Amino acid sequence: MTERQKVIAIDGPSASGKGTVASRVAAALGFDYLDSGALYRLTALFAQKKCVEWSDGAAVAALAESLPARFDGQQVFLDGEDVSAQIRTEAIGMGASAVAQVPEVRQALLQRQRDFLTDKGLVADGRDIGSVIFPNAAVKIFLTASAQVRAERRAKQIGLPCEGVAFDRILADIKARDEADRRRAVAPLVQLPDAHLLDTTQLSIEESVKKVLDWYSKV
Repeated sequence: MTERQKVIAIDGPSASGKGTVASRVAAALGFDYLDSGALYRLTALFAQKKCVEWSDGAAVAALAESLPARFDGQQVFLDGEDVSAQIRTEAIGMGASAVAQVPEVRQALLQRQRDFLTDKGLVADGRDIGSVIFPNAAVKIFLTASAQVRAERRAKQIGLPCEGVAFDRILADIKARDEADRRRAVAPLVQLPDAHLLDTTQLSIEESVKKVLDWYSKV
């Protein structure tokens, strides 16, 4: 039997609350935290800054291999610049989905993600953490919520009302990204057979964190 890794892998769609839940679980357990989606968002942003088209797989993969990224708590730096807000825009989110479909990009970022695991333990969130990055994770979770609720959370996060043209655009972008993530040929977004389903539509952050901690305590 393959030895289980000291990892809690949390996968799920955009704006489902993975990052918030994962970071709080990591803090509660004293584990490190990896936001794998940030690496893809950083790659998309880096390509944009370098005037490289997201569809240019080879060029984007080359940028991913030398990505000058640094994480400091909740702050994310690219080439020394704090880009925490820039990488959270819906446009860069769609860019992340685009570059994530490129096999060479995923390969370039594969080992980089695995290197985050130390003896401390790791809580990692993303789209393929349990299936590709850490297939032997101690606990795998598929965290989701309705598209409407995810759009409302994203709108509140950036200070917009949960109605009107701007909100409709956020909702449409989330649905479009869901479809892109499900349809991509490389590492599509799916719930694994051995992953716990955590639907946070009706749950608070505290309730969601407790569920994850309960699952881990039973390993």
